[in-house]
Amino acid sequence: CVFVCVCLSIRACFQQYGLRYTAVIPTNIFGPHDNFNIEDCHVMPGLVHKTYLAKKEGKPLQVWGSGRALRQFIYSVDLARLFVWVLREYDEVEPIIASVGEEDELTIKDAVDAVVEGFGFKGEVIYDTSKSDGQIKKTASNAKLRKYLPDFKFTPFKAGDQSSLLASAITKCFFNSSKKQRPKQQPL
Repeated sequence: CVFVCVCLSIRACFQQYGLRYTAVIPTNIFGPHDNFNIEDCHVMPGLVHKTYLAKKEGKPLQVWGSGRALRQFIYSVDLARLFVWVLREYDEVEPIIASVGEEDELTIKDAVDAVVEGFGFKGEVIYDTSKSDGQIKKTASNAKLRKYLPDFKFTPFKAGDQSSLLASAITKCFFNSSKKQRPKQQPL
C-alpha cells in the first residue's frame, strides 16, 4: 500500500536525519480547479461531467452502482486552508487525515441528487447495479484534526433544505474550466 510506504519513509527521514515531514490524507475532494476529465477524474467531478453530458445530449444519467455507498467529501478550499495550517502549525511526523466528520458522510445518491439539482437536470437517473458500488463505507476519522482544530468550520455540502449550494458552484467551476485552455507548463 502506498500509504504505508509513505508513512515508513517519513518516519525513516525523521529518525535518520531529524527531518520533520508529514502527510496530509484527504478524503474525496471537490471544488474549484478540479479535474473534470471523465477518463481519470474522481467521484464528484465525474458526476458533474456525466450530468452535463446527459443534459446536453438529452440522455439518462448513468451512475455506476446502487448509490448506497457512503463517502466523505471535502471542499477544495477547506482542504487548502488545512494545508496552510499543516505547513505553519502541525509539528508531528505522523500523518493527519483532512476530512469532514463521519456525521457528514453522504451516499453517492445524495451527491448525485445535489449535482442533478445544481445542473437543473430533469432527465432520468439510472443506477447501474451491474457495476460495483466499491467499498460501501470508507469512513475516515477526523478525531486527530479535531483535537488540534476543534472549531474548524467545514463548508457544508448541503445547506439546510436546499440541495447543494456547492453543487451549483461546482457546476460553474466545470463550465469555467472547460472553456479555458490550461497553459502548458514550462520545463524547469
